Amino acid sequence: MYAPRIPFLASLFSGLALLLFAAGVARADVTLTHVHGLAWSADGARLFIPSHHGLAVYENGKWSKAPGPAHDYMGFSATRARFYSSGHPAPGSGLGNPFGLIRSDDGGKSWKRLGLEGESDFHLLATGFATDAVYVFNHAPNSRMQSAGLHSTLNDGLMWKKAAGRGLSGEPTSLAVHPENTKVVAVGTRDGVFLSTDAGDTFRRLAAGQTLATFFDLDGTHLWSAGHDGNPTLHRIEWNGDSAKEIALPPLGEDAVAYVAQNPARRNEYAIATFKRSAFLSRDGGKTWEPIARQGQGVDRRDGPRASKP
Repeated sequence: MYAPRIPFLASLFSGLALLLFAAGVARADVTLTHVHGLAWSADGARLFIPSHHGLAVYENGKWSKAPGPAHDYMGFSATRARFYSSGHPAPGSGLGNPFGLIRSDDGGKSWKRLGLEGESDFHLLATGFATDAVYVFNHAPNSRMQSAGLHSTLNDGLMWKKAAGRGLSGEPTSLAVHPENTKVVAVGTRDGVFLSTDAGDTFRRLAAGQTLATFFDLDGTHLWSAGHDGNPTLHRIEWNGDSAKEIALPPLGEDAVAYVAQNPARRNEYAIATFKRSAFLSRDGGKTWEPIARQGQGVDRRDGPRASKP
């Protein structure tokens, strides 16, 4: 993913010792070399984290590697029916590098090429959960985008629309698409979190301050925003009214939230992943969090089967 260059992330992937002190946990065999996204399966049974070496899956309290190629996924995002991603192919796969835009209809077992292969690697990519709208930031022109900037497609990359981006300021760090309205998109930047209701042509700022992660609740009325103002922060904003609620985070030190995801089947269940490759689950709407990965090392939990029940 696109990692903001800020002081507290200077040692982003340093080899720190793993601290496993929570009761009922054990080291898992899965290691997260990087975190390039976070998404649940549509049935809410599996949590996916893409990394440099394929998809890691958390299910029933245990980590495993997903079946399918061990690609280096970037901009990984999920809709109700499929996954979308960009990135780089696994050695020996025979696919062009970079991917451009790809799509999986079978949980990452196989991928369909949707164009711009060998041309673009979209680190900032987001999708609408119920619409399959895809938004990307491209950093250079390509064969389907005449200039850099925010673009969207409603037909799997066949045609792309360039957004004017009026009112948007600061270097983009995150991107989120409304689950049902294809014209509503949020962008996090160094200057704040910005919202557009016209497919990115005009934006208004919802909140000031460096924004590192953005995510739309599946109810469509709330927007999550993560940042770092000396300490890691996480807020849930009612974007139509601009009211915001601060969400208490687990101890993160000099880490910060990079991704937020909501379980489609149990909507009071959330996951967060951090820049230093930790991950946490909340089963009570963000009031409390339990670790499922710490600094890249997966944590298996003995109470996993209970967590999978609706």
